[in-house]
Amino acid sequence: MAQEPQEYIQQKVNPILENLVTQLLLERPEQLAPFMIKWLSQNSKTPAAAALTEGVNVLSELKLEMEKLQEEVRELEVQVEAKRGDKSGQLMVDALQSVEESEDDEEDVMPPPALATRGHRASVSAEVYGQWNPEKDFEAPVYEKSDDQKDRLAKVLKESFLFSGLEPQDFKIVIDAMQEKVVEKDTRLINQGEDGDCLYVVEDGQMNCYIRRPDGSEEMVKECTAGDAFGELALLYNCPRAASVQAVQRSVLWELDRESFNNIVKKAAIARREQLEEFLQKVPVLKGMDAYERTSLCDVLQPVTFAEGGIIVQQGDIGDVFYILQEGFATVSKVYVPGTPTKEVLKLGPGDYFGELALLKGEPRAASVVALTECKCYTLSRRTFNRLLGPLEEILRRNATKYD
Repeated sequence: MAQEPQEYIQQKVNPILENLVTQLLLERPEQLAPFMIKWLSQNSKTPAAAALTEGVNVLSELKLEMEKLQEEVRELEVQVEAKRGDKSGQLMVDALQSVEESEDDEEDVMPPPALATRGHRASVSAEVYGQWNPEKDFEAPVYEKSDDQKDRLAKVLKESFLFSGLEPQDFKIVIDAMQEKVVEKDTRLINQGEDGDCLYVVEDGQMNCYIRRPDGSEEMVKECTAGDAFGELALLYNCPRAASVQAVQRSVLWELDRESFNNIVKKAAIARREQLEEFLQKVPVLKGMDAYERTSLCDVLQPVTFAEGGIIVQQGDIGDVFYILQEGFATVSKVYVPGTPTKEVLKLGPGDYFGELALLKGEPRAASVVALTECKCYTLSRRTFNRLLGPLEEILRRNATKYD
């Protein structure tokens, strides 16, 4: 190669990789390879893409050359064994093996190259701590708040996917570490492509997220209202901002810095998101949702547990929650004529959902649901259900006949 590997990677390969990774995080395709090939072909006219293509070709040539050399080494080993069946021949083979192992060891201990050159950060993956990047002792900042502010913030965070699963002590630390931020209407708070060092949680108002398309136009992809978090992708994956965010109206936000997020929230959030996404992919009724819609659903689902024999839903009650059963079994029963015995309609197991009729039709609960075993469910509030339902509404309405 005409340039040193590190310089080549930083100047030519990184720009296209950064854009590709950002697009992957935004769209989260099920099949990575076809998506990446299509994206690269569509952007092949850019200098960065051309550089990446050149790099791929060079790497392919180097791989072929390496395979040839390895084959020659194996042939030499056979010749040495055949001509020198003594100790010296074995020593030669051992020496060749030692050289190969030494080269492998050198590759293992080299620190990974930086994948980005803009700004003060140089990575598009989650931060990794090691010999060249030691983890530092951390003490969360404390910003004074009134009791009223703490109560308001706690209420908001309990509605947020990122924070609802925190242990009580960690929850308190996060509340202390957050700062209140008021933004006026039409304020562009985040710009796509910039480095991100904080996330925000909406207490009041509305913030819209926009993605810049190749033709320069912007498309609104998400509305963030009370309880929603945004800006977390840049912290979860240590990548540039994946979208721009602008205030639709005067909004009250709470800001959390990168260090506090990484040390308190990040590990729990990543583990929970991965577990929930894996579960949602197995829920039949969610097959119609794309990766982005499923990710949005992950952000707002709240866990709740019911003991064996517990009443999850009572027929006739006003319903404002939709349920997806994660673990356990439950029975659905219904009274068709007042004063007559209850009749079992069906049984529910992991992946089944219920409670949608009251939200779809605005009517009281059509049936009762009782836990046959301990049941772990994910719930969705009426407000969020109406906002995210989108492509599922027709499916849910069609499936509503199962209770008849």
